This record gives sequence, C-alpha cells and structure tokens, in this order.
Amino acid sequence: MVEQAGKAISGTRGARARWLPLRFGTGERVLGGLSVVVGCLLVFHGAVPNAVGRLGSLLEAFLPWLGLAVPVLMGVALLRRSVVGLAVLLVPVVAWVSLFGGLAFSRAGSEYDVTALQHNVSDENPDPAGTARELVRAGADLIALEELTPSAVPLFAEVLASDYPHHAVIGTVGLWSKYPLADIRRVDIKPAGIGEGWERGLRATAGTPQGDVAVYVAHLPSVRLSPSKGFGSAWRDESAVLLGAAIAAEPLDRVILLGDLNSTVDDRGLSPVSSQLDSPPSGFAFSWPAAFPLARIDQIMTRAASVTHVWTLPTTGSDHMPIAARIRL
Repeated sequence: MVEQAGKAISGTRGARARWLPLRFGTGERVLGGLSVVVGCLLVFHGAVPNAVGRLGSLLEAFLPWLGLAVPVLMGVALLRRSVVGLAVLLVPVVAWVSLFGGLAFSRAGSEYDVTALQHNVSDENPDPAGTARELVRAGADLIALEELTPSAVPLFAEVLASDYPHHAVIGTVGLWSKYPLADIRRVDIKPAGIGEGWERGLRATAGTPQGDVAVYVAHLPSVRLSPSKGFGSAWRDESAVLLGAAIAAEPLDRVILLGDLNSTVDDRGLSPVSSQLDSPPSGFAFSWPAAFPLARIDQIMTRAASVTHVWTLPTTGSDHMPIAARIRL
C-alpha cells in the first residue's frame, strides 16, 4: 500500500514537473521577454520613436493587431508545457483588454440626434451611381464623400438629390445633407510640397433641429510604406496640422469631422486633430482595405457632441468601406 501511494505521489510530481519547469530556462526567458515587450508596446507605444522610418506612427496605425502576438506566444507556451510562459502572457492580455476591450464588447448607444456617413468612394470606382444608391439605403442625415472625380459628381448628385437636397462639392470632397447648409467654404489643408489644384477640404454649417453644427469634410494625403523610407507620412502629418488649426479657429462650439484621415486615431501624426476632438467609443469598424479591412482610417469625430456608435456598411465599388455613426448633439 505504501509502495503504491509512493508511486502515485511520484506520478503526480512527474506530471507537475512536465508543466512547471524547475528552472527558468532559456525558452521561458524568451517567452517572458517577448510577452513583456508586446505588453510594453501596447501601453507605451508613444515611446517608440518616429525619427527612423516613422516606426511609431506605423505601430500606432495597426496597434490593435499587436494582440495577435498573444495566441502565437500562447501556442508556444502550450507546446513547451510552460506554466511560467502562460503566466507572463497576462501582461499583454491585460494591456490589450485595457486599451481595446471596451471597443470589442461595447453596445450601440440608444440616444442620438444625427446619423453621419463617411466614405472614400475611390476615383477608380466603376459604378459611382451604384455606390450612391447603396449609401442612400443607409438613411444617414449627412454624407461625406472623398475622391470625387468630375465625371462622378453629376452621378452622385443625381442619385442623392431627392433624399439630400443640400450639398456642396469643393475639389474632390463633397457633403450631402438633409439639413440646410450655409457658410460653405474651402479649407486649406494642402501641404507645401503638393502642386496647385489639390483641394481636399471643405467646411459648412448644417442647420440641424438641435442648432447649427460646423461640419468639416477632409481627405488627408496618403501614406506610403517602403523598405528604404519606412512609413512615409510627412505630407499627411503636415495636412493634419493645417486641419487642426482650422478646427481650433472654428467659432461654432459643435463640430463634426468626416473624412479619410489615412490613419487611425491612435497615430500620433493625427494628434493636431485628434487632440481636439472626441473619437467613437464603440466598435472597431475597420474601413480599409475593403477586401480585408485592417484599420479604420476613415473617421467620424466630434467636438461638443458625442458619437454613441460607429459601424461599417456593406462594400461598394471602392477600396474603402463606408462607415456610419450616431451622434448625440
């Protein structure tokens, strides 16, 4: 009996030993180090420098996806049967949940006054009229469009006319509204290095039942990723400074910004804008690329108002997905 008990205890210890290493070996140190690095990058992403290849902005543009490192590290820890490796994974898990858990599990806000829709329709869209019909089905009160071409504008205007009697187009951006629009003007967000004829910003006053609201439509320059130059966002960042200055000078308290800002609100390059406005608290609503959305680079942001819910709409003929938001004024 004593011998059998001894064997049972020995077997238990053997099973425990397979899972709980007696020594913190090289594999455990590597797993633990990687877990801590992922957690630190999530929490302290602002400390990653932009001096070389603008790596900080690149990380922040796709920050939620850093969480994919967790299942990979977990798989390695399970293969190694390392309790230590699994325990240290709590660092990136807690970091990710603290940053994005509220977005993943949030519910739509019930109270709102205005529904806004933002869409980069693509200057290569093969069916602008079909895209316009899809947007009408959403029933938004405000529709902002970017990459409008001279040939596409009449098609959008024709389809949207009956539901949106008020509209303004400046350059390649436009705003369609169910509310009267006034004080429509160009917003200069053109970086110094871009030639003439580049018009991607407008501002209008929308007369909503809750009062006047300044509505901005903007399309910031695209960014480029290359092995030699890294994350090329200099023009985008310069344009964000100009847009931020225009919003700061806006006399109306309530502001709605609709636009393709070519990055996420976590990207420090957009801080001249994002520091002044509130971002949607709910849903990831990734908008680009339409074939496999990786990030929300199309934004709906507010001042002296709140976005209670944001979501994506069905794909159109564009490489972006439309996004819509409910706004409480």
